[in-house]
Amino acid sequence: MYTSKCPGKGDPQGITSRGRHTTAQSDWFPAVHTYSMSPVLFWFLLYSCCLCQGHCRLYDRLRELNTEFAVKLYQTIVTTENRTNLVISPSSVAASLGLLQFGAQGSTFTQIEKALGYNVYDKTVESFMKMMHNELTNSGQDTSIHLACALFVQAGTPISTQFTEHAIQWANSSLQLTNFSESNRTTNLINQWVNRNTGGGVDALVPSGDFSSAFMQIALASTMYFKSKWKTKFSFTDTQTLPFISTDGSVVKVPMMHQTADINYGQFETPSFEKFTVVELPYLGNTVSMFVVRPTDRNTPLSSIESNLTSKSIAVWANSMKRTKMDIFLPRFKLECYSDLKRALPGLGVSDLFDPRKADFKGISEQRNLYISQAIHKAEIEVEEGGTRGSGVTGMALLKRSRMPVFKADSPFIFFLRSAASGIQRSHLIL
Repeated sequence: MYTSKCPGKGDPQGITSRGRHTTAQSDWFPAVHTYSMSPVLFWFLLYSCCLCQGHCRLYDRLRELNTEFAVKLYQTIVTTENRTNLVISPSSVAASLGLLQFGAQGSTFTQIEKALGYNVYDKTVESFMKMMHNELTNSGQDTSIHLACALFVQAGTPISTQFTEHAIQWANSSLQLTNFSESNRTTNLINQWVNRNTGGGVDALVPSGDFSSAFMQIALASTMYFKSKWKTKFSFTDTQTLPFISTDGSVVKVPMMHQTADINYGQFETPSFEKFTVVELPYLGNTVSMFVVRPTDRNTPLSSIESNLTSKSIAVWANSMKRTKMDIFLPRFKLECYSDLKRALPGLGVSDLFDPRKADFKGISEQRNLYISQAIHKAEIEVEEGGTRGSGVTGMALLKRSRMPVFKADSPFIFFLRSAASGIQRSHLIL
């Protein structure tokens, strides 16, 4: 779930100065170590009614479970990390947890299973994941989505053959041998893999020297790469610098994009009657779209919507919106976030894997005392007009000319990307 709360102050490009072309990437990097007294280092989704019969209800439930995981992960990180802007990719985190579930046993396995809502050994789950992976990676020429996982294993570490077989078949995974005692070489190996699997969008996930521990045995990296163009482009000539009201009430100037288009639009309210607006902005090919959610009343805090997010509420939005011709104003922004999953995952009930006394990864290796000492999630997204930069015009003129509804994201908002699957009802995959 890629989310934005407000643009960063002092950044002429919008939220951050980092990022590249219109892409979104994410990485989760947990490093598995042997236990020692010495210091060590240590991300589908809504529901759809599918056209099959036998597994239809099970597939629907799995989509809902993945959406629940995405929402809970977002809410937990919002709570544990006090930051102005936040962007995460639940699909990347879920893929990594699923892979770890193959190697977990005992309470470590149970905690991951409860957090995800499914058992990766279930044949229906395996079939569902393969189907979803194919839907994502076969999005067509207009949209590129790529999921991948890699296990970096210390040469000589005894790895379970069964785990290796599962790992290679899970989320486009690969297994690579390395020597963690050669810190810089291993760092470069992992960063090169990440760079290749994010279309060159992420130069480095692992800082130099992070592999100085002699106890490291296994490192796991996962990526999700997304690139697409808007179905209806925002015009560069309509982009202008306009005020954005931050959470604390301060006003910053940001480049505000504009387009007039027929889009899906809806107005809803929370159980406590706080109104909010949702719009859907499709990308080329109609495979992926961005949902943007903001309070209707500027005085309504974004947290009142965040706390009421559920898989069912998002499904209601998706199936209740109406096609409407509108003027849309959206900030141009780049956003990059690192999240410490070692702080967030315990909020989802996943804690044993970080405890050297409780972690049980004997499904990976019979070697004892393997545990996760660090879990880093990195996500990036860039939202822009597309095409060639042009001169801007004033927003006042556009607003005065308009006789149609206006959606203007000039205060804190939530956004998420969804991938539509074939089916009778509209379905989603939160990236």
